[in-house]
Amino acid sequence: MAASSNRKKSTQSKPTRTSGNPARKPIVEAGPVTARDWIGAARLRTLPLAVAPVVIGTGAARSTGPEFHWVIALACLAVAVLLQIGVNFTNDYSDGIRGTDAQRVGPARLTASGRVKPRTVLVIGLIFFALAAAAGLAIVIRTGQWWMLAVGAVCIAAAWFYTGGKRPYGYYGLGEVFVFVFFGLVATLGTTWVQIFDLPQQAWLGAIAAGLFACAVLLANNLRDIDQDRAVGKRTLSVLIGRRATQVLYTVFVLVPFAISSFLALLFPIAWLALMALLAALPAILIVWTYRRAQELVVALGLTSLAALLYAGALFWAFVG
Repeated sequence: MAASSNRKKSTQSKPTRTSGNPARKPIVEAGPVTARDWIGAARLRTLPLAVAPVVIGTGAARSTGPEFHWVIALACLAVAVLLQIGVNFTNDYSDGIRGTDAQRVGPARLTASGRVKPRTVLVIGLIFFALAAAAGLAIVIRTGQWWMLAVGAVCIAAAWFYTGGKRPYGYYGLGEVFVFVFFGLVATLGTTWVQIFDLPQQAWLGAIAAGLFACAVLLANNLRDIDQDRAVGKRTLSVLIGRRATQVLYTVFVLVPFAISSFLALLFPIAWLALMALLAALPAILIVWTYRRAQELVVALGLTSLAALLYAGALFWAFVG
């Protein structure tokens, strides 16, 4: 009897860990929050998506003339990166207080883990938004394009309402639409415009490519969380169209940019080098189609972001070379 009782106590003392099963309660992580936790909350895997459109937009601007506008380009980079980090922290806050991240498969978020007060995470996100706004204001003052203040305000509003507010559009299958518009068209074309006050064809094509890569990363993320999102009522595009259609759409989003670069190579021969980004893109596609555990899609997400950055670098070289 004593041995049986001891075995029972031993069994009960072991914590139950979640494996993406919505029926189980998440574990609240213990211990102090470290710098690594804050860096993780910034989601560094997504930052190449902020860098890529600025690189492409700057290259497109440089392709029309001999002058580099490095100060403006760096300010555009600051806006994009700071805004991306702000989005990541406010998403952590919004999804955390809604309970959406309670059953997520990837790394634990600050708010959902219970180790950081939600208000603290929100304030950090708003600080990054403010820093992005300051960099954007500097660009406006430098270029005299005052109407772009409205564009900046819309960008920040879109960043917040992705998962924030009473009816976040990210919960209704519209995330990819807004990501394409803001992380593709607005970021790339805005970067080109403030440098040369013109939007050449190559800027538009590069903007479309950057937007598609960003959408592909979001699809990989939502495919990873499809079961958890469905359980908590978060109706992402992946939840709405299903796993197989998401895999097909992801593949299209990743491959179309290479068709665009092949066309651009007719005008800028070095653009063929963008095909080198397939070294990261093809393994990502393979993972998306063959994964057995949701955690594998974290690797696909990182590879897709890397492919976007390599692609952007190749186009920049093609445009300025």
